[in-house]
Amino acid sequence: MTELRTLGSSDILVSPLCLGGNVFGWTAEKTQSFAVLDAYLAGGGNFIDTADSYMNYFAGNEPGQSESIIGDWLAAHRNRDDVVVATKVGDHPEYMGLAPANIKAAAEESLRRLRTDHIDLYYTHFDRDESIPVDEIITALDDLVKAGKVRAIAASNISPERLSASLAFSDREGLARYVALQPHYNLVSRDMYEGARREVVQREGLACVPYFALASGFLTGKYRPGKSTENVRNVPGLAGGYADTERGVKVLDALEQIATARGVEMATVALAWLAQQPTVTALITSARTVDQLPALFAAQDLRLSDTELRTLTTASS
Repeated sequence: MTELRTLGSSDILVSPLCLGGNVFGWTAEKTQSFAVLDAYLAGGGNFIDTADSYMNYFAGNEPGQSESIIGDWLAAHRNRDDVVVATKVGDHPEYMGLAPANIKAAAEESLRRLRTDHIDLYYTHFDRDESIPVDEIITALDDLVKAGKVRAIAASNISPERLSASLAFSDREGLARYVALQPHYNLVSRDMYEGARREVVQREGLACVPYFALASGFLTGKYRPGKSTENVRNVPGLAGGYADTERGVKVLDALEQIATARGVEMATVALAWLAQQPTVTALITSARTVDQLPALFAAQDLRLSDTELRTLTTASS
């Protein structure tokens, strides 16, 4: 049975593997998405991550479609109390930014699409406009918590300075406080988190819940230098952006070596490394098909040795 973990200072218990909903309605149509969600829940997972903007940035998609699919699944199965649902605000084209009015209006739309009366974990998606005082952002989020529409709040894509200021304001005013940070963090993308952001997370007792845990699929080994892959993710900025870098090549070699010795998939090793990093409570990865889930779940049971951890850390430096 999957051992649940407490999410920061909240009373929310989550599985260490969080299912990313970014593929729902994009590379996984509704029936496929339902099958993945079913298998994830059956495998012991309870933590689903989405956003009100998914997957607006790719042709043929509309913002909110991931939330809608998850909402339809929850309604069909009547299992809302069995699942921790996280979504985000600030990147929907009609509710762009973190102005208080946007936060509150976007929350209502997310609740409607998710077909629920509450959001378990509500992230600020991007803190792009730093002219908006953190006081206003936190106060708006606190209003949602007080109204029972949100259980806990968190942040993603925020500077360490703004994160610290937000936490200080919450403490000073006795308002809802961020319980987690969702950073871009994986074996080939370490620099943005390891350092000032991680220091804040450690000091303030936040949970780290990294996104792009498999670097958009690159760490599965599917995207090799010079290898042609007909996949929507094999583009610069996603998995294809790592394939021709020295760090990427070294990391894949190290992953393959350890995965072969352990008799597991490269994705399993990559996730196990991330899960054993300081401050990480749960990590987010998506699955387009049910067949992709076993390698992800296997990471929960794989404990890498100190030597294996050093090998991977050195390759990714």
